Amino acid sequence: MNKIIRALGKPYFQEDNCLIYNLDCLEGMAKLPNEIINMTVTSPPYNIGKEYEDILSLDEYLAWCKRWIQEVYRLTTINGSFWLNLGYISIPKRAKAIPISYLLWDKIPFYLIQEIVWNYGAGVAAKKFFSPRNEKFLWYVKDELNYIFNLDDIRDPNVKYPNQKKNGKIKVNPMGKNPTDVWQIPKVTSGKNRASKERTPHPCQYPIAVIDRIIKASSNKGDLILDPFLGSGTTAIVALKLDRSVIGFEINSDYCEMAVKRIKTFKSEKQTDVIQFSLFGSV
Repeated sequence: MNKIIRALGKPYFQEDNCLIYNLDCLEGMAKLPNEIINMTVTSPPYNIGKEYEDILSLDEYLAWCKRWIQEVYRLTTINGSFWLNLGYISIPKRAKAIPISYLLWDKIPFYLIQEIVWNYGAGVAAKKFFSPRNEKFLWYVKDELNYIFNLDDIRDPNVKYPNQKKNGKIKVNPMGKNPTDVWQIPKVTSGKNRASKERTPHPCQYPIAVIDRIIKASSNKGDLILDPFLGSGTTAIVALKLDRSVIGFEINSDYCEMAVKRIKTFKSEKQTDVIQFSLFGSV
C-alpha cells in the first residue's frame, strides 16, 4: 500500500488495508507500477444517461473502455483476474438493448474464461418485449493456464440429492456443488417499503452477495483488489470482510463519502462483533 501512496499521493480515505482516491481512474492507474493488482472487479458507467455520466458517442465510449481496461491489464499480476459487470445499451436503428460486452469482445486483452448471467429477479416491466431480469459478469484472466479459482470457497450447499451414491461412495462433494453460470441473487432494491437493507443513495448499487462470491472465487487472503469505479463502495466492503486489501478510484466526491461511511460502519460493526465474541465466545 505504501508503494501506491508514493505513486498517487495522499488518498481521500485510508484505513488499514483500504485506499480510496477521489480521482479519475485513468489518471490514477497510469501512475501505478506494473503487475501490482491481483484482481479487479468493477462496473463502469454504461453510457446510458445516469446522473454520474457524461454521454459519449458510441465510438468514443468504446475507445474509453478500451483505454481503462488496458490499464487494468497492465496492473494485473500474471495469475490475476478481471471481473467486468456490464449492462445494455441502445444503438439507433440497430438495437434496442445490446449487451455492451458484445461491442467490446475484440478490445479486451484478457483471456475470457466465462460469462456469468446474474439473474436478479425484479426489474423493469415490459409490454412489447420480455421483461429484463439479468446482467452479465465477464470473468477474464491474464494467463489462461495460470489463474486462481477457489471452488471450495463458493460451493453451493443446496444439493438436491446429497446422499446419492456411485459405486458405493457419496457422489456429491460434501461441501456442496459447483454453482452454475447463472447466479440467482436479488438486486439491491429501492423504494419506501421494499428497499434492501444495504441500499445507499447510489443509483446503481450491486449486492454484496454477488461480489462476495466473485472475490472468494478469484483471489486469496492478503491479495490486493482494485475497483476503478468504486461507487458506493461494495467492492471495498467485501474485500475488507474477506481479509483482502483494496484500492478504489471514484471521480464523484459524494460517492467517495458514501463509500467511506459504509466502510466505517462495517469496521465499527466488526469491532463490536469481536468484543461480543471475547465476552461470550467461550460460554
